[in-house]
This record gives sequence, structure tokens and C-alpha cells, in this order.
Amino acid sequence: MSRLAKPVEQLRDRYDVIIVGSGYGGGVSASRLARAGKTVAVLERGREFITGEFPSRFPELRSELRISTRSMSSGSPTALYDLRIGEDIHVLVGCGLGGGSLVNAGVSLRPDPRVFGDEVWPGQLRQDGLLDDGYRRAEAWLRPSPHPRAGEFDKYQAIAGAAEKMGCQMRNTPVAVSFEENVNPAGLLQPACTSCGDCCSGCNVGAKNTVAVTYLPDAVRHGAELFTEIKVQRIAKRPDCTWQVEARPSGSKTNGKGGGDQILLEADVVILAAGTLGSTEILLRSAEAGLEVSDRLGQRFSANGDIIAFGYGGSQVVNAIGVGHPSKIEGFEVGSSVTGQLEFRDSDNLDLEYAVQDGAMPSPIAPVLPVMFLPNGRLLGAVQSLISGVYKGPFARLQTFFAVSHDSASGRFALDGDRLNLSWPGAKDEPVYERLGVALSKIAGHVGGSYVQNPLAGTVMGQQPATAHPLGGCGMGSERGDGVVNHKGQVFDAGAGQDSTAIHRGLYVIDGSIIPRSLGVNPLLTITALAERAMLHMRADFGLSFDAEPVGTERAADVTAPGAAQ
Repeated sequence: MSRLAKPVEQLRDRYDVIIVGSGYGGGVSASRLARAGKTVAVLERGREFITGEFPSRFPELRSELRISTRSMSSGSPTALYDLRIGEDIHVLVGCGLGGGSLVNAGVSLRPDPRVFGDEVWPGQLRQDGLLDDGYRRAEAWLRPSPHPRAGEFDKYQAIAGAAEKMGCQMRNTPVAVSFEENVNPAGLLQPACTSCGDCCSGCNVGAKNTVAVTYLPDAVRHGAELFTEIKVQRIAKRPDCTWQVEARPSGSKTNGKGGGDQILLEADVVILAAGTLGSTEILLRSAEAGLEVSDRLGQRFSANGDIIAFGYGGSQVVNAIGVGHPSKIEGFEVGSSVTGQLEFRDSDNLDLEYAVQDGAMPSPIAPVLPVMFLPNGRLLGAVQSLISGVYKGPFARLQTFFAVSHDSASGRFALDGDRLNLSWPGAKDEPVYERLGVALSKIAGHVGGSYVQNPLAGTVMGQQPATAHPLGGCGMGSERGDGVVNHKGQVFDAGAGQDSTAIHRGLYVIDGSIIPRSLGVNPLLTITALAERAMLHMRADFGLSFDAEPVGTERAADVTAPGAAQ
């Protein structure tokens, strides 16, 4: 089996570019800079998952969950799911080569234009026209499209029926999934989606257009070197204005280079693309060690107005629990994890807009779903499903809602000893959650069900909101008084004598942490577009030459052997 990642023993001491993280921002950066002929290393704290290796049973899923609170952690540090239990809000992120793309729903939408009209963004983002180019390039590589049979699925119909009652519109959502067999732009042969519904536990079909089957194979094809199970601690500017990266093994691997656990690397350019939590933590550690950055670091965290909730006890069959691949039930189709969404629009007030998607729970979590609902008094239905299985009885009528909207982006990150701490007093009282609660109650009630905001409210999860779309912490700004990075993702230099727009040459942040507000849509397409745009600016600033054309089909590799695409 040909993998993308190299053994850590092959890690060199110096590269032109070191990229920390391998999600959308890291993948785009690696592909484009490798195409420019730069020596590129990508450092990922998680493991590499090849198509077919994602969890398909609950015991496997359980071993791929890491849970951290302010005082403790349990589970492998390289588990696929990284759940941070906070005092004010919880955050779930993916961990692995490909980042969050491995376990998200793949929904790929542009925000309402009013989002970018907000003055919180630096003006250059609206003025140079390159954001549209970024979106075009992102769409060409991620190739989002609606499920061709979206309206046929029970879970779609269950929320679509509420559209008129809610005064909403139903939309078939474009998702980064291949619905026909194809050779993708990176030269990988992808099979067609089987509508198994397991997008959010990792696509074992190979049809989901993740970073791990698009940008990263392209980066490797053009010479980039990828390394897994390496966690970057901090970065430091060297006297010659190049960069030192300090890292440690994050999993079972040793550094393979002697000298204990510490790994020290050098580069002309460092791109932090470790996600909202990862990049913010690295910069906070670096600032603590002396790197001069904006005092806005850690501010403007947004949960993107997220809710993951349920409709329970309805009369209509929904079939919103995945069946996996190979299918656990012959002839049973769920659709992609999301096939459609109800959209509430408000031409006067952007903050009041929201979308509710017809989500699906992946098959590995199916056996534990009845247990999840026991604490809320739904004993009879839970016991019935334990006996009959979740594909029959009450859980065949369970709706899963993924909702996105807008919040005030008032969360703050800080280091608490050796841990990253997220503080947002009053997060659960944000107006968005009350609005969504009312809307979701009506949607669930349309099929005779009840809205369940959190079936685990009686556990450590409590009543706090949770998000899978964390944004901010290293937000963009016009100058260091209102942002951590500029419109290109360059980190502002707050050193003595520097003007307010001075930057640390060669230091970038390119991921969801630079987005300074909620988007009202799933953020993956915007993160990718901002990364593509940043690369266009880097190409001009450094006099580079690269394109974004597909590699062609003459040397196609199978999606189960992405490293063969050389």
C-alpha cells in the first residue's frame, strides 16, 4: 500500500518551506509551493488514514476519540477525533493527514456577500479581486456538486416538508463528493459515492474529495515531503530572519534523529495551517517565548453559529444513520452525510440568517445511539432500538440536524499552563441558539418529533454549545491593532519601532483561524479559497511560477494507494 507520508527518519534539517498542518490551508499551500519548485515539508500531528482504514465499528470509533478538558486528557493524542470539553463551549476537530476534511460533511458553499462586506475584514480582501479567483480554484479541485438524487432520500424529505411552514427555501447542497467514477485533478482514480452516509467517520469508499486525495497527493507528486505524528510546539525567528521550528513526536514514533524527543528544523518560510486551535496555540507559545505578535492573538473566536441536534420520536421514517462500506444492510441508501438544507434568509439582518441541514450519523456510532438517549428519559424507545437495532423502530425516525448561523465571535484563547484554554462566558446565551432552538423545534414537530438539543446533557457535556467549525484566534486585520495577520495571512510584527502594518517576513497563518467572524455556511470552501488567494499573493511577492492545472490521467493512481501518484 503506497502512502503519502514518509518515515520520520527521512525528515531533513532544513527546507525552503515548512507547513504545519495538512487540512485545507496546508494542503493548498503544499501543492502550490511544491509546484513552484520549493522544497516543502508538511508536519501533521495525526496519522495517515488510507481509504478503507477509517473506523467502521464502534470499538474502532471509540479508540479514535481523544477527549480533553482543562485538567485531563484521555485517548490517543493521534486519534481521528479531537474533542475539547470547555467550561463555556466544546469544540470537535479532526486529526489526521488531511485535517478536518477527513471527517466533515463536505458541504461547500460561499457565504452571503454581506459577510465579506463586514468592516472586520481588511479592505484589500474586497478590493483586489483575487478572492473570486481563490473560490474558482477551490471549486475546480474540490469539485463540489449536489447529490444527483438528493430529493429521493428520506432524511431530505423529512426537513423539506417543513420549508413552507417555516418560510424557508430548501436547497440541494453541493458537497465535496464524487458521484461518478473519475480521475481527479491530482491524478487519483476515485470510485463513485455509494450513498452510505458515513462521510463524517471517514470515507471508506474513496469518493469524498478530501485534502488527502486532492491537494496532498498533488503536493507529493511535485516533490513535497509529508510527515505524520509530529506536533509543533513553537516557532522562533533566527538572527538571519529565517525560522526555527521546534516539534516533538505526537504519537508512538520517536524522532528518528537522536537527541531525545525534540525535533529542530529550519526554513525560510513557515506556514501555520494547524487549524483554529492548533495555529493559535503555536503562536501563543511562540509569543510566550519572545516572538513579537499582535495583542489581538487569541481573540475573536467564533463557533460559526453551530448546532448539532436531533429530532426524536417522529412518525416519519428518516433513515439518517449510515450503513458504511461495505454496507451493513444490503440495498439500503442514506445519501451523502448532507444532501440538502433549509435556508432562512433575512435581507435586513444577516445575523438572523441560518441553515439547517439533513445530517446523518455515521454507522460506527449506531450501536451507542440508544444509550446516548437514555439520560433524557427516552428509555422505552432506546430499549426498543437496543433490541431491534437502530435501522428499525424509533431510531429509524431519528433526525440529525447540522445547523449553521452567526454568532458574536466573542471567544478568547489563552495558555493555561501547558494547555490551550478557550473562554467564552455566556456562550450558551448567544441569541443564535435560542433562534435555532425555535426553528429546530418546528422542523422536528413537522414530522411529529421533539427537538433534542443535546442527548448527552446529563453527562460531562452539560448544556454548553458545541461546534465542529471553530474559526478565529489569528484573525485578519488591516493592521496589528485589529488583527493578527494581514489579508495575505502574513503575521504582523509587533516589535519595537515597527509600524502598525509591518510583518514577519516568511511567517504565515493560512487556515480557519484567520477568519475573523462567523460565515453562516460550512467554512471549508472559504478556507480553501483564502488559501488559494494567499498562494497567488505569495507567487507575486516571491516571484514564483506555478499553475493549478490538473495533472492529467496518463499516470492515474488508485485512491487506496495515493502515494503511487508520482
